[in-house]
Amino acid sequence: MKKPELLVTPLRVDDILPLAEAGADAFVVGEQRYGLRLAGEFNREDVKKAIELAHSKGKKVYVAMNAIFHNEKIDELGEYIQFTKEANADAIIFGDPAVLMTAKEVAPEMKLHWNTETTGTNWFTCNYWGSKGAKRSVLAREINMDAIVEIKENAEVEIEVQVHGMSCMFQSKRSLLGNYYEYQGKVMEVENRKKEENMFLHDKERENKYPIFEDENGTHIMSPNDICIIDELQEMIEAGVDSFKIDGILKSPEYILAVTKAYREAIDLCAEDPDAYDDKKDELLEAIEEIQPANRSLDTGFFFKETVY
Repeated sequence: MKKPELLVTPLRVDDILPLAEAGADAFVVGEQRYGLRLAGEFNREDVKKAIELAHSKGKKVYVAMNAIFHNEKIDELGEYIQFTKEANADAIIFGDPAVLMTAKEVAPEMKLHWNTETTGTNWFTCNYWGSKGAKRSVLAREINMDAIVEIKENAEVEIEVQVHGMSCMFQSKRSLLGNYYEYQGKVMEVENRKKEENMFLHDKERENKYPIFEDENGTHIMSPNDICIIDELQEMIEAGVDSFKIDGILKSPEYILAVTKAYREAIDLCAEDPDAYDDKKDELLEAIEEIQPANRSLDTGFFFKETVY
């Protein structure tokens, strides 16, 4: 049975080799000027070093350029894409068509992964971007397992699915939502607002804390729980899903390393001996639960439920 790629988001260059040894097949790196919600900030020297280290272990590196670009950054795209080409990146992750159009001009051989995080909900859309030059589509976090399998059955491009970590619920170019609730005195308030990190939007009524992640692209309200489907991989592996992503945003290097090891074992067992995977998967889930932050419960996201708007 074909094994999906295990895609991981490192926090720093020093994480590349340990994660490769732990079983990661590929990495997402980049800088926030061009990429959305990156686990770690990689300047150009970091990107080049990450690619060099990953390639030395036979692994791949994808550079994130999935920000929403305004006019003032358009002229920079060609030069940055040229940089990724010269650095030997294995692919560029994009959402804005401006990146695709620019890549066709300056690096037509560059592999492109389409990722808007929200609109990859059907195979027609995936195949549309495939017809424009994308080789992979990253599916939305808000669709269920049946939809994922159906998309994979009909897709003409590679399919990537996030299997672990938090997801973004809201994005604004400004710090709009927190200001509104503070002013209104509603049930939600922003904790640690004057600090640069560890900010939460607190919903006292539901006893939820939504992490607030801020970067050059604005304010991002993240999910109160972490997706974890280490015990539910078999259906997607059997369907041939091409890549499983572990998103390490707002997590420690030690946490990402441990989770990578666990998913490596789960994927190998499931692909090579499904019965052994069935026997071990509860133990693997329990191992992740033991290292999970106290305020971050695990759940299965939308994998087994319908989206309710």
